[in-house]
Amino acid sequence: MKKVEAIVKPFKLDDVREALSQVGVSGLTVTEVKGFGRQKGHTEMYRGAEYMVDFLPKVKLEIVVPDADVERAVEAITEAAHTGKIGDGKIFIQNVERAIRIRTGEEDDEAL
Repeated sequence: MKKVEAIVKPFKLDDVREALSQVGVSGLTVTEVKGFGRQKGHTEMYRGAEYMVDFLPKVKLEIVVPDADVERAVEAITEAAHTGKIGDGKIFIQNVERAIRIRTGEEDDEAL
């Protein structure tokens, strides 16, 4: 099993969720986060004063999928989140040793 974490632009969340649903991913966790990479921050004006906005709003999606489904999930996220502009996001893939569904006690792929 693999855990796929994707950091994407907030307005792309519904597109990514729909794309994952179409490839069979039935559950995900979403967290509102802030950060920056190459995009850096930008300056804004508030009541005549200029200030730096260092961290930009993003959303982090987390899914756990069987090894066989990783590439399909990554392709779905990539295609749905892509705008072609800086700040589209990143995807991280990690190994998952074990998964347990608390309600039933099912483990690993059956728990997903």
